[in-house]
Amino acid sequence: MKFANVLAEYNRPTPALIDDKTSRYWPLKELQGQFSGSLDELIANWEDLAGGLGAQGAGKSLEGVKVLAPLAPKRNIFCVGKNYHEHAAEFSKSGFDHSAKDGEIAPEFPVIFTKTPDSVIGHLEPIPAHTRVTQQLDYEAELGVIIGKGGRGISKENAYAHVWGYTIINDVTARDLQKNHRQWFLGKSLDGFCPMGPWIATADEFNPKSATIKCWVNDELRQQANVNALIFDIPALIECLSAGIELKPGDVISTGTPVGVGIGFTPPRFLQPGDSVRIEIEGIGTLENRVGQD
Repeated sequence: MKFANVLAEYNRPTPALIDDKTSRYWPLKELQGQFSGSLDELIANWEDLAGGLGAQGAGKSLEGVKVLAPLAPKRNIFCVGKNYHEHAAEFSKSGFDHSAKDGEIAPEFPVIFTKTPDSVIGHLEPIPAHTRVTQQLDYEAELGVIIGKGGRGISKENAYAHVWGYTIINDVTARDLQKNHRQWFLGKSLDGFCPMGPWIATADEFNPKSATIKCWVNDELRQQANVNALIFDIPALIECLSAGIELKPGDVISTGTPVGVGIGFTPPRFLQPGDSVRIEIEGIGTLENRVGQD
């Protein structure tokens, strides 16, 4: 199944079941279970609600319907840096990495940082350029993991049992802030710096061990990799994070980006107002955002 938040009836966010092949949607409140809560609440109560959420009837057309970010996270998004070998190498060569030990390229342990909930925007929403604080705007195509069953001390062996679904994330970054402040939070968390969506594919619909992730900037293919090339895979990340932090339903983990970001080019190719970033993960969908103004 795929689920989204659409701006539909009464001009309110409406959780909906999605058929992206036919571009149709079904508001959850109109299905058998008549669920009227948010997607966050759906995730938290999934075992009790899943049986009544099958598509019924012809549904409604997605044409002209605004698709919002699928979640409004209550906590910061957990993010992972330098989690593909080739990207770790390009970042090391860029001169922007102050997090590595001397001579280190691939990290010994997962590099974890966060993005604020207010950084989240939806499909087709403009990415603010923030030209008053950054001149080095970059993109990072990533697979997002949505936690369904919370817990602390989750083992690698049991990790996938805690995953509810998957989405697409663009980990937009102000590289000059990332470099100047010698940490990643500020450069990653400006308002609008976490495009997410367009929807969530449930865990039974998506295979994270074989999916391809691609990113185009203005229709130029910049990034392409298989998600199974992660240095620290999804079970390893869940085990690392949950060792001392209780993961909760609706938590989002952004798993890292492959080679091909703007700072990987010589000279760097930063985003400019008007540029389009399109990210596709097979089995999930396509997330597209254009850089706007401040």
